[in-house]
Amino acid sequence: MSLILDSSVTLAWVYSEETTDAVRHVFDLMAGAGAWVPATWRLEVANILDMGVRRGRADAAFLDATLTDLAALPINIDPETHLHAWTATARLAAQHRLTLYDAAYLELAQRRRLPLATLDRQLRAAAESEGIVLLGM
Repeated sequence: MSLILDSSVTLAWVYSEETTDAVRHVFDLMAGAGAWVPATWRLEVANILDMGVRRGRADAAFLDATLTDLAALPINIDPETHLHAWTATARLAAQHRLTLYDAAYLELAQRRRLPLATLDRQLRAAAESEGIVLLGM
């Protein structure tokens, strides 16, 4: 089963001290059927990893190795994220008081009719209210 993968689950997989059985399950599912992410996902994940380097959580070698590992996963970048940014995504952000970045995951899950893997509580609540199947906790 393909799914929508957000940065919170991605980073919980990257940082072993945050990895749970639910996160491992998401990555097992993804290994078989792949995942979809909004076009901003790479920037978001790389930024958080870079901030970890700046704060001393990891070093540059960890960042480089992690980005290489993530690039090898069956993750599809949605080519239509920008087409919905000022319409459906903006409406979902306003309706659920989400950032536009988080709303992009919600919009993608709705449009592709796929479950959403997230650990973000506010995004999970919004997804539940929209009837989207959730993974990750």
